[in-house]
Amino acid sequence: MKNEFSFQHRHILGLEQFSPDDIHHILATARSFKDISSRAIKKVPTLRGRTIINLFFEPSTRTRLSFEIAAKRMSGDTFNISASTSSATKGESLIDTARNIQAMSPDIIIVRHSSSGAPHLLSRHVQAAIINAGDGTHEHPSQGLLDLMTVMEHKGRVEGLTVAIIGDIAHSRVAHSNIIGFAKLGASVRVAGPMTFLPPQLTSMGATVCRSVAEAVEGADVVMALRIQKERQNDPLIPSLREYARFYGINRDVLRGAADDVLIMHPGPVNRGVEMSPDVADGQGSVILDQVANGVAVRMALLYLVLGGEKSGGEGAS
Repeated sequence: MKNEFSFQHRHILGLEQFSPDDIHHILATARSFKDISSRAIKKVPTLRGRTIINLFFEPSTRTRLSFEIAAKRMSGDTFNISASTSSATKGESLIDTARNIQAMSPDIIIVRHSSSGAPHLLSRHVQAAIINAGDGTHEHPSQGLLDLMTVMEHKGRVEGLTVAIIGDIAHSRVAHSNIIGFAKLGASVRVAGPMTFLPPQLTSMGATVCRSVAEAVEGADVVMALRIQKERQNDPLIPSLREYARFYGINRDVLRGAADDVLIMHPGPVNRGVEMSPDVADGQGSVILDQVANGVAVRMALLYLVLGGEKSGGEGAS
């Protein structure tokens, strides 16, 4: 039966812009693309003739590579621009850089930038579709979506689950997208971390602030650890990594209070022995590599949908 839902978004700037129906539609589209990555020939013609620019002003492995793989698996033409090789090193503004790229008629510009709101700014100055690949401490929408997809694959649902997010909430755009996304789909979201890592707006975003990791993890169906975002901190906000690992690191003792079938997640890169012990990262319940695999499918779906896509959400995968 054909799904008549129509995706109406030109740009992907954050999960804040989406309704629950939008999110479900994106995830359904991603599922329809996922099997392409397991084929002998990992290629479909969906984006043939389309031009996608990866404009990354911050380092990235997973996000940048998976966006590039996603585009190439749909036969799109991809080009990568980093800060060190762009005219930004010569003093060119972000808007001027984007306008010059636009003059070459790309269809999509994927942007990662250290300044919160940078993709929103560009969306008002270029004709190409803008996809936010992470902006400052604001959002990382594709990561939030792939995390939702991973949980739905393993749990069959998001509604009614308890999700604990532990660590540097204040500086993590991943945390912000996940709080918004999981709350919109009906999960109970708890957060814990040092007081210096907890911003004041968490309750209004839909999260419950816990006094300890043990309180956050108690009965949790999903536990997500976050990396300390040192690059976004001018001064040290914790005494030491050793002390952080002692009080906020996720290990097997901490997880005794969680659900027996708890999922262990991390957006990467993992600093083993700091936010998570190696036996947890590699052990039972860990879906960290599933997150990475689902990143390709989700980013295929986003590229497809912002360019119009099939209204049935995935017919282009065939």
